[in-house]
Amino acid sequence: MMRQFDKIALIGKYQSAEGAETVLELARFLRAREREVWIEQGTAGTIGKAEGFAVLTYEEIVGRADLAVVVGGDGTLLNAARRLGERAVPLVGVNLGRLGFLTDLPRAQACEKLGEILDGRYREESRFMLEAEVLRNGQRVFHTLALNDVVVNRGQLGRMIEFELLIDGEFVYTQRSDGMIVSTPTGSTAYALAANGPILHPEVGGIALVPLCPHSLTARPVTLPDRCVIEIGLLPPHDARIHFDGVTHFDVRAGDRLHLARSPLDVRLLHPAGYSYFAMLREKLHWSAAPRRN
Repeated sequence: MMRQFDKIALIGKYQSAEGAETVLELARFLRAREREVWIEQGTAGTIGKAEGFAVLTYEEIVGRADLAVVVGGDGTLLNAARRLGERAVPLVGVNLGRLGFLTDLPRAQACEKLGEILDGRYREESRFMLEAEVLRNGQRVFHTLALNDVVVNRGQLGRMIEFELLIDGEFVYTQRSDGMIVSTPTGSTAYALAANGPILHPEVGGIALVPLCPHSLTARPVTLPDRCVIEIGLLPPHDARIHFDGVTHFDVRAGDRLHLARSPLDVRLLHPAGYSYFAMLREKLHWSAAPRRN
């Protein structure tokens, strides 16, 4: 059965003139299609004049929107996904960035492709998130969600950190390194890929652990079932910083413990008709490209 998208929220890249122009273009297109159009509050502030379109906060969008169209790069979509994840508002991404693994509607064809989605010609998929909490002396001091990855690193320090890793309460190892990437399949083509981690197909129920410059040459990426609970304990005397989707961070102290598990909340992504995950990888990663000649 075709889903109805009557109430649509538009979210743009922060302080982007190009993004503001595209948001207004899409808003006019949707109004012509007799949809109720809302512009996210921060996006409206960048635009300046919202041309009579209603302006809503993220909190208001969560409870009311049938669809959210995100204009920007993958970082913009990641931020929106984390903030709208509570109600699993379907997301469509219009790419203004460089790679765009998640934002797959080309800007030049945004209205055309969005029209196809409104007409029911799209592919929907679900991406799981990680739920993260930091415990200090047994008490929660930080809690958030991540769609891409959670990265523990040395922060501003110039030396390696040391931590212990436990899976489902079982001790795995102590590691000295620059840190650790804990990645979902969605994030496996991001920082984890640059650190020689595996590419995980979105339908794989796995979580990748990718060490960052480990002191031991035998420390290798490991893929775990997504039912596992991951615990990273920072060992004295080191402090560190934890990044969540590259959007937010939290500074941890020696003795703090990071707990990670699959969140019960999923992100719903809508792709244009004919979308192919492998075609996207070929394009973004330049697979099959002819070698350059000198």
